[in-house]
Formats: sequence, structure tokens, C-alpha cells
Amino acid sequence: MARFAAGVVVVTTLGGDGVPRGFTASSFCSVSAHPPLILVCLANSADSYTAFASCDRFAVSVLSPEHQPLAQRFATKGADKFASGGLSRTLGGLPAVTGALAELDCETHARHPAGDHTVLIGRVAATRLGENTRTPMVYYDRSFRLLA
Repeated sequence: MARFAAGVVVVTTLGGDGVPRGFTASSFCSVSAHPPLILVCLANSADSYTAFASCDRFAVSVLSPEHQPLAQRFATKGADKFASGGLSRTLGGLPAVTGALAELDCETHARHPAGDHTVLIGRVAATRLGENTRTPMVYYDRSFRLLA
């Protein structure tokens, strides 16, 4: 699967204790237009797993190459993902990546166990689009890449 190029997103929520949680994902796609559903896959071993296993809402930020350090930070187990800035709030008040190509505010629609991951399906409740002229970040062969 490392030979399949995929976009990169950061997924965030607020835990039951109000503490922000998040992770980087390249397993993200549209599921349905009516209703608007997306899916993202979360490793069951992720630091943020417990928060996402019970959250009612989450946000997805679609990243551009300038966000690579932030994507790496959110992909690092044990890192303080929210300490170094680069974040803002979505229209619904969830943490999001500042300057993302797109932000999706989602209501949790379903969770499905899938091996060592959980498939998290969200119903898109609100969107905010960034600049249309920027290039998306791509993950390919275990590295962040640029589109030529």
C-alpha cells in the first residue's frame, strides 16, 4: 500500500476532558455525497484512540506541503501535538490546521473495527475552503511528496 499515493490530513477532536487530540492520516476519502460522509482510518494503538473512540464530533484538515512539519508532529507517538502552534478553530470550535486547503467539521456517524485500525465515518456538517491555488501534500512510499 506504500505505492499508492494519497493526500494527507490531520484529524482532531476534543476529548471528554476538553483536551484536544489528533493524528495524521493518509487513509481518508469521500464515502457519500447524500448525505455527505467521509471516512478516515485511525490506528487502535494511537495516543488519541480513546478520544476518537467516544467523540461525537471531529474535524479534518486537508494539508499542503507547507504543513509537513505539523503533519510529522501529529504522526509522532508521544509528541505534544498542540504545543507548537499552527492551529486555529473550525466553524464548530474544533482544533484545525491554520491555512489548510479545506476544513471539514464532522459529526461522528459510525465506527467500524478493521484489524488494527478503526474506520471512523463522519457526516460533514460544515466546510471551509482555503486557497484554490495551492498544491496538496501527498504521502507516497513512506514519505511526504510534492505533486509535479
